[in-house]
Amino acid sequence: MNFSELFKLSSQLCKFSPDGKYLASCVQYRLVVRDASSLQILQLYTCVDQIQHVEWSADSLFLLCAMYKRGLVQVWSLEQPEWHCSIDEGSAGLVASRWSPDGRHILNTTEFHLRMTVWSLCTKSVSYIKYPKACQQGPPLSPAGVSFSQDGRYLALAERRDCKDYVSIFVCSDWQLLRHFDTGTQDLAGIEWAPNGCVLAVWDTCLEYKVLLYSLDGRLLAAYCAYEWSLGVKAAAWSPSSQFLAVGSYDGKVRVLNHVTWKVLAELGHPAAVGDSRVVVYKEAEKSPRGSLGRPACPPPRATESRYEVAEVPVSLQTLKPAADRANPKIGIGALAFSADSCFLATRNDNVPNAVWVWDVRKLRLFVVLEQLGPVRAFQWDPQQPRLAICTGGSKVYLWSPAGCVSVQVPGEGDFQVLSLCWHSNGDSLALLGKDHFCLCFLETEDGGGSTLGPLGSLT
Repeated sequence: MNFSELFKLSSQLCKFSPDGKYLASCVQYRLVVRDASSLQILQLYTCVDQIQHVEWSADSLFLLCAMYKRGLVQVWSLEQPEWHCSIDEGSAGLVASRWSPDGRHILNTTEFHLRMTVWSLCTKSVSYIKYPKACQQGPPLSPAGVSFSQDGRYLALAERRDCKDYVSIFVCSDWQLLRHFDTGTQDLAGIEWAPNGCVLAVWDTCLEYKVLLYSLDGRLLAAYCAYEWSLGVKAAAWSPSSQFLAVGSYDGKVRVLNHVTWKVLAELGHPAAVGDSRVVVYKEAEKSPRGSLGRPACPPPRATESRYEVAEVPVSLQTLKPAADRANPKIGIGALAFSADSCFLATRNDNVPNAVWVWDVRKLRLFVVLEQLGPVRAFQWDPQQPRLAICTGGSKVYLWSPAGCVSVQVPGEGDFQVLSLCWHSNGDSLALLGKDHFCLCFLETEDGGGSTLGPLGSLT
């Protein structure tokens, strides 16, 4: 396992290209494109203002940079660095911008979600879609009310008109409306296509527990409600195989629905105490600094070293008492993700903030719990194999696989804190993102004779 030097970064804007050849990062108004392997700078572009969003086109030939404060999008070409395109939404403003799957159209959402504008880079034509809904769930500046099918053929868009929720399905080749239907939701919070593009999941506001499954032609296939009290759905995720839909709820449980009957296969609880002897609980523990005669080492380490220890069950996990008088209480399943092979599901219960739960989907039972010293900020699966990367806002990165887990200190000067992370598409490297810097962590494969995870989380 090797680490690159630290590079400057703004707003954690750092993304690998879909083909894996390049790495784009933003430093205020500058866009830097590097070779993903050597990290040599290939192109340097200058935008008119600070970049707030960056995104690769699907073919890795173009880069979109959005400056929401100015209502402006600039597009850059890797093949023709002298070419660029500017899209100005003017007085309509701009709150979100993204590529269409063909990499030749840009979808801009105006302020107050008055409309969505589809700009063509090829014909310079413009299309307008009215009433896009501002959904509650989804990453910042990327509305959860927009979902493209994985094959790029269809766009599902949540709409709000006449105080009612609708979904419109468009054909991406010509942006013609294919289906339009009323969802019957109280306040639609998110939509997501299954990876196979056959089913669209729609879920309601957290105040109304409702998950709806629609076919491509707009038929309601199933409706699911786990309970009718208090807060409802907090997160949802499809398995890559499209066989399972995992629904995370405010009651601290994940319901796994199957794709045949849309009934619940399992309810996965997240209690504060783990008593199942079949479950391995890894606890992060601080290492004592090396020294002599009880004196601390000199000079002191830049950051406290740690390692994982296997705890004996039953194990009590650290819990957080949520503030009942505040919005968005720290309770329930706030994050969940399937591994690339659909064999594992990772979850985080927000009122047990230091723990990551890993479930065996094949046996529908808890497999591993990882308890960190600090609250878990982000986790993400390797795109190629069941290997999970975790960060907690400290100077370490954590990796788990069925073979074991490891805590790794990120080297470098200063106090570099890992706030987020993203995998390279081939799983050989990992971008670690901090507040003002980023670095790459290179993980060699077993075939290359590099670092692999040993059974107790040691580097071998």
